[in-house]
Amino acid sequence: MFNFKNLTPRQLAAINAFTISLIVAIAIFFFVDKWYISIISFVVLFIISFLLVNFFLQQFIYRKIKLIYKFIYQTKANKREETYYKYILPQKSIDEVKDDVEKWAAQRSSEIEILKRNEEFRKEFLQNLAHELKTPIFAIQGYVNTLLDGALEDEDVSIKFLEKANRNVERMVNLVKDLDEISRLESGEQPLYKQNFQVLDLIKEVYENLSYLAEEKGIVPGFKKGIEQHLYVFADKEKMRQVLINLVENAIKYGRQKGSITASMYRIEDKNVLIEISDDGIGIAEEHLPRIFERFYRTDNARSRKVGGSGLGLAICKHIIEAHGQSFHVRSKEDVGSTFGFVLEGRKE
Repeated sequence: MFNFKNLTPRQLAAINAFTISLIVAIAIFFFVDKWYISIISFVVLFIISFLLVNFFLQQFIYRKIKLIYKFIYQTKANKREETYYKYILPQKSIDEVKDDVEKWAAQRSSEIEILKRNEEFRKEFLQNLAHELKTPIFAIQGYVNTLLDGALEDEDVSIKFLEKANRNVERMVNLVKDLDEISRLESGEQPLYKQNFQVLDLIKEVYENLSYLAEEKGIVPGFKKGIEQHLYVFADKEKMRQVLINLVENAIKYGRQKGSITASMYRIEDKNVLIEISDDGIGIAEEHLPRIFERFYRTDNARSRKVGGSGLGLAICKHIIEAHGQSFHVRSKEDVGSTFGFVLEGRKE
């Protein structure tokens, strides 16, 4: 059965011309009673009707459609696009044009949704940044004002307040450093100095450097049984040290008393290496997992700020791993623990 829904303008013009010509030819035959005159009239009238209907469809309908397409793409047409508008576009059915417009509308809707989310993220980021800066600034201001109001004469009090002010200054300095590092990582201004190194040795160094923190909570760092110990990766060693320090520090901060931290590493796809750091701590609720790599995002503001940190550690880790062409993954469950992992390129000869 003939489908009238997907007609092109030329097909529509041909149908209209045929209908008009046929009716007129039948009428002529009825009155004149000469079949050859009817046929000639049909052919001539069909050609004239087709050209006229097609012309008006092109001029009045597809001129408007052409404007719609130009509005959709919002660019000045080049020669190739003008050829498309002149010869290809008129071959499209109205339904095909409708589909194109609907696709464009869906794309625009998606873009608007992304812009809204980005705007919400920007507002939240600025609020969090203001809060992170406000806390140490007000603390420093309070200590300095107290000293100026007379506490400076008391040596014990003045030293105590100056030490507290200094700690808040250090907190601000670390925050600015972290923000600067993220900016340079995002812009690609911070180059990577890749080399071959053994993963196990680097993790042992990180464990040793943070052993004093682990001992305070009775946490025992270790390695998973059955791991491949002599694995080499090709990456920026100092950047990887930074990532591992952040992950192990977090595992200690949010780990339970007398808990454990487990590192594991495996060769995957013959050439890459999977590295994971696991703990048996408080874990992360499922609704927070998609956002934990955002700047300043905290799953529990009160508890997170109590244990310290700028709130930028995981964001920096994410950017470092992405700079290596890889991505982070996390598995976690409340009161069970968390596992953070990433893949690195294996040893390069």
